[in-house]
Amino acid sequence: MSHLFSTSFRKTAPQNLALSWFGCGYAKQAPGTAGSAGALPFAWAIQATGAPWALPLASLVAFILGCWLAARHLKELGAEGGDPQWIVLDEVAGVWLAVSLIDPSWLSYTLGFLLFRLFDIWKPWPIGWVDRSVKGGLGVMLDDYLAGLFAALLLYAASLMWWIGPASTFVSP
Repeated sequence: MSHLFSTSFRKTAPQNLALSWFGCGYAKQAPGTAGSAGALPFAWAIQATGAPWALPLASLVAFILGCWLAARHLKELGAEGGDPQWIVLDEVAGVWLAVSLIDPSWLSYTLGFLLFRLFDIWKPWPIGWVDRSVKGGLGVMLDDYLAGLFAALLLYAASLMWWIGPASTFVSP
């Protein structure tokens, strides 16, 4: 039987390309940061469609797909409680959520990226609790999704108070 979800089997298998975000997760140093940074150009392109729901929806699809693929990978390895560093689709879903409520700009994306990474690494409650307590594919994905939600809410609040500017499609003229 082939090990379709094992990184040692085929790093270029479609599911491993998705989980590693086209190989970003195979970075020797800071794969989560590499995956988050690798997701931002795609976020920009998705937001460029002009549909206000496109990036939040893409983030949700990445989250659901990641839960399913990560669960299958962990089951294949017999490691239902692990969170392999090379799996960075969770960072993709999280950083997309982090920047989904603001207009794309270098400033807003830099702040969204930094806030997301801060919450992902720091893991304040309930993110830390989820990271320690929730297992399987959902456990791999949920802590990063919550980090993205925290970052999105903070960045959106800042956009309403300062210079960043909320996504124009969410604010009526």
